Amino acid sequence: MSELTSVETAAPTAGRSGPSFADLKTALLRGDIALALGVMTILMILIVPLPPILLDLCLAISIIFSIMIMMTALFIQKPLEFSSFPTVLLIATMLRLALNLASTRLILAGGHEGTAAAGHVIEAFGSFVMGGNFVIGLIVFAILVLVNFIVITKGSGRIAEVAARFTLDAMPGKQMAIDADLSAGMIDEASARKRRKELEDESSFFGAMDGASKFVRGDAIAGLLITFINVIGGIIIGVVQMELTFSEASRSYTLLTVGDGLVSQIPALIVSTAAGLLVSKAGVSGSTDKALFEQLSGYPTALGLSSFLMAAMALLPGMPVIPFLGLSALAGFLAYRARQRNDGRTAAAVAEQIKADAPPPPPSEEPISSALKMDDLRVELGYALLPLISGPDGTDKLSDQIKALRRQIAGEIGFVMPPVRLLDNVQLSGNDYVIKIKEVDAGSGSIFPGQFMVMDPNGGKVGLPGTQTTEPTFGLPATWVEGRLREEAALRGYTVVDPATVLSTHLSEVLKANIAELLSYADVKKLLGDLPSEQAKLVDDIVPGQISVSGIQRVLQQLLNERISIRDLSTILEGIAEAVGFTRSTQNIAEHVRARLARQICAQHSSPAGYLPLITLSPAWEQAFLESLVGDGDEKRLAMAPSKLQDFVVKVRDAFEDAAKKGEIPVLMTSPMARPYVRSIVERFRAHTTVMSQAEVHPRVRLKTISSI
Repeated sequence: MSELTSVETAAPTAGRSGPSFADLKTALLRGDIALALGVMTILMILIVPLPPILLDLCLAISIIFSIMIMMTALFIQKPLEFSSFPTVLLIATMLRLALNLASTRLILAGGHEGTAAAGHVIEAFGSFVMGGNFVIGLIVFAILVLVNFIVITKGSGRIAEVAARFTLDAMPGKQMAIDADLSAGMIDEASARKRRKELEDESSFFGAMDGASKFVRGDAIAGLLITFINVIGGIIIGVVQMELTFSEASRSYTLLTVGDGLVSQIPALIVSTAAGLLVSKAGVSGSTDKALFEQLSGYPTALGLSSFLMAAMALLPGMPVIPFLGLSALAGFLAYRARQRNDGRTAAAVAEQIKADAPPPPPSEEPISSALKMDDLRVELGYALLPLISGPDGTDKLSDQIKALRRQIAGEIGFVMPPVRLLDNVQLSGNDYVIKIKEVDAGSGSIFPGQFMVMDPNGGKVGLPGTQTTEPTFGLPATWVEGRLREEAALRGYTVVDPATVLSTHLSEVLKANIAELLSYADVKKLLGDLPSEQAKLVDDIVPGQISVSGIQRVLQQLLNERISIRDLSTILEGIAEAVGFTRSTQNIAEHVRARLARQICAQHSSPAGYLPLITLSPAWEQAFLESLVGDGDEKRLAMAPSKLQDFVVKVRDAFEDAAKKGEIPVLMTSPMARPYVRSIVERFRAHTTVMSQAEVHPRVRLKTISSI
């Protein structure tokens, strides 16, 4: 249906025979169409004869185009700002060659009629330069061609070739430097992408300039050949066909040919000079005048010696005094100004150095409000652990691992946790560390830089000499061994972990266990604000009319408490929008949302074999939990006898230990009504155990019952 509608809309309306003038004007104003028409016009000039008046206009366009290229090359700050120069150079060369051919056609066809046969521009150039003597014109033209061909074009081509070669050779090293800065945290990913793009553009630009310099070289050769052909051919046509004398033919055709050559070669010389300025500016920043004059005037002694030598040359017999003395005075004035400027810079540098060396002023008293600031995440280290932050070899391993950890948790949990602040604490023992969440201790341990923690995967004792310890994250027996025993431990099948990884692993588990406390109101506001536009309408419908941002925060915290990712925020919000229609209880809303996330929860806890292992709660225990609930509506709470609770705890612990012996990590399956209360008991002695309800089982998930309680 949509395709049919688009076709009907695109069809011309009744009564229209074709595109209107407005459509044509709009098409011509488009840059791509205008450029295509311009290139096609240049190609048409090669075929279609031009009248003299149009040739004058095109020659004027060629001259102003070359001047504009020259001015752009002078004023840009760096070569990449004119990265389209190779394309512009090709277009300018094609335009000059096309005009050469058009003028040749007019010269050979009407040169016998007089010097205005090819237009007034060529006539003016020929008359002005030749001064009535065509030999002078030929010599001037030849010198222009030689200067362009041998000096400027050849030098520009060589500079472009060398610049392209060195740019390509340096490219791997520059890319490695960018990667090193990114790994060290000195730049972010956006800056790294920008620098890589600039590096690729620079390589492509100088490579293209190496090839584009051949256009100018070929243009100079073509101009010389076309001039030679025009002179010889014009004299032959004038003498043989038009019955002119040799002198008349030589004068008329030579004036036209030299004028044509000058009109072509002067723009070519300007563009060649622009190309030389562009490629020779590879290592200079800023516009050409600032870079050139600042560097030339940076040494007053050189300017002073130049002034002295010019004054001495003015005293030589026969030398014109006024030019040399004038230039000597100018160079002396520039040397004086440059000396003043350098003295001012030196004084400023000395003042800055004195200011830097001066003792710092006594610190002002911090406001009392600064004492209220709190770090959300902090890791305090003993003095012996400082090499983990910045080692003697310049590494920053712990910081790198924490950056990777924040990225990993953001992908798993669904929001970016606060930055981790690393501090040294002299009150700690040298090898101890403390992890604090909102400045409250959440974990601690001891690690030994330069050593490795070795653990037996089967839980046995490590048969290597070292310091016996307990792994701080999971409480497993471990041994700290010297670095020389690392390979031997790996060969024996032990798990070998470096100190920074031990700390980052412990930090990871502490964060996952307390992640709900780190989800602030501001974080929730940012998550809602970053939603796509099509989901933002749902937020507007329910906030604040049906639920506040704080209410959404509490629902998300309940999900995070059981390690359920909130990355699928759109589905969570849809579940909240459904639940607020029949309940205001945060717990009931969270339970409804869990049912909407059934696919995610089942996938998170499925075994590698693709099934969901279960330990089910028997109907008797289900009934016992439901009968122990007191209160009405949303105020229900569990009031089970302590002896009954102890019996339940023992049975759950035994069931999960038996499942672990079978190599399974099952979930505890209950009814939707009992799940929150069963979870509130299980989390006190098995915090990592997942408690699910039948409503959270996705229809396409394969189930495997391990046992029943």
